[in-house]
Amino acid sequence: MTMNDRTPNDTIIVTGGSRGIGAAVSLSLARAGYQVACLSRSGDLPDAGKDSAPPEADTLARCFALPCDVTSESGVKAAFARAAEGRRIVGLVNNAGIHLEGASREFALADFERVMATNATSVFVGCQQAYPHLLAAGGGVIVNIGSFFDRLGVKQNLAYCASKAAVGAITRCLGVEWANKNIRVIDVAPGYIVTDLNRDSLGQGSPLLDYLEKRIPGKAPGRPEDVAELVAAMFTPASRFLTGETIYVDGAQGIAH
Repeated sequence: MTMNDRTPNDTIIVTGGSRGIGAAVSLSLARAGYQVACLSRSGDLPDAGKDSAPPEADTLARCFALPCDVTSESGVKAAFARAAEGRRIVGLVNNAGIHLEGASREFALADFERVMATNATSVFVGCQQAYPHLLAAGGGVIVNIGSFFDRLGVKQNLAYCASKAAVGAITRCLGVEWANKNIRVIDVAPGYIVTDLNRDSLGQGSPLLDYLEKRIPGKAPGRPEDVAELVAAMFTPASRFLTGETIYVDGAQGIAH
């Protein structure tokens, strides 16, 4: 598939597409003219968030919601098949994830496995289930949403850091393995992004916001749109030769000394 082969039925699947970064990604891709299958446990359409303008009617009309538990292989396969009914799947954004933290010496194995299943295994399953659809389309793009925690040692975040490091590894391997099928795989790794899910902990005067103002060179965390617009750019000719890489969107926090 090339950008010149675009059809009105070209569809991108976004997991975790109803809220936060996933909702912003879904709306950005819809504005770019794609049909967007928004997968989430709730099966809701994307919520732009209280600080964002409501999406345009034609943008929201290009989104359709499907319920899906990304930790269920059969559920993912069924949701992808429904998304493909009468449409051509040309892309996937693996965005769904969870964050659990706790002291490593006592972190429950069940919680570790839950984080890995939701953040890493689901990425593998999503990529694997998307593969035949992308192959049938003549190629496509997979964007995995990682985290800049993949290269940091963060106290009480062993499971989350490990799961996001695995996302980078999955991206590199598939980027190499599937390049000859015209399938590109990219890891977009955000830093701290303010969403409706974490707004309370990042409010004015909060200890975390005070810390980030010192650690982020630009003095402020990012917005969901900062991630979404970069993800949408991965589906343009500008990124034609880009695959297998991790792109950090953290305001340079991860490299600031």
